[in-house]
Amino acid sequence: MLDEETLFIVSQTFKALSDPTRIKILHVLSERQHSVNEIAERLQMLQSTVSHQLRFLKNLRLVKYRREGTTMIYSCDDEHVMSVLKQMIDHARHH
Repeated sequence: MLDEETLFIVSQTFKALSDPTRIKILHVLSERQHSVNEIAERLQMLQSTVSHQLRFLKNLRLVKYRREGTTMIYSCDDEHVMSVLKQMIDHARHH
């Protein structure tokens, strides 16, 4: 039987992966670390939208950041989840 904490973490992780914007951000970060501005430019999104989604992903410990002066540099923080995401992308591409 799964305990409540495990169930909550799994459901929140799937919730994070159910949003196309968050999938795009995680996919970009799977390639290498980026600043918010770089992600926004690459995905042609508003910086505020990217920042909001990064905050959500950070709260779930799916991404982490470090500060370089005034710039926040984001990277992936959970290789297990990134592996699942990559597998799902590969699966979708083969259909």
